[in-house]
Amino acid sequence: MNITIYHNPQCGTSRNTLALIRNTGIEPDIIEYLKTPPSKEKLQALITAMAIPVRDLIRQKGTPYLELGLDNDALSDDALITAMLAHPLLINRPIVVTPLGVKLCRPSEAVLDILPLPQLKEFTKEDGEKVIDAEGRRV
Repeated sequence: MNITIYHNPQCGTSRNTLALIRNTGIEPDIIEYLKTPPSKEKLQALITAMAIPVRDLIRQKGTPYLELGLDNDALSDDALITAMLAHPLLINRPIVVTPLGVKLCRPSEAVLDILPLPQLKEFTKEDGEKVIDAEGRRV
C-alpha cells in the first residue's frame, strides 16, 4: 500500500497524522518537505489533486508570510507557489497522498477519510484527545 506524507517532525499535527497512518499497519513514505521540498510541478499537482485554492495551502503562523507580503490578494497563484518553494515553511502540513486521495490533514484526523485500511487499535493524540476507540472506531 503506497502512502506518502509530506511531514514536519516538529509539528504535532504532522506527528499525529503519521501515527494515525501507522495505526493501520502501513509504513508510509515520509518526505520531510523542509529538507526535500517538492518541485514546482509536484506542488502544483498536489494542489490540483486536493482541489483547494493555492492560498489555502499557505501556512501563516510561524512563517515569513507577512514579511513577504503574501497577504496581498492581488498576488497570482504562480507568485504564491514560487514563495512556498523559496520558503518551504510556508507549505502547510501535513499533506497525505493515498490511493483514495490527497488531503491537507488539518486536523490530523482528516487523514482517516483517505486511509484505505481501518485503524487497528485505540489512538489518542499528543494533546490527550481520543480519536479512535479500543475497537478501532472513530470517536
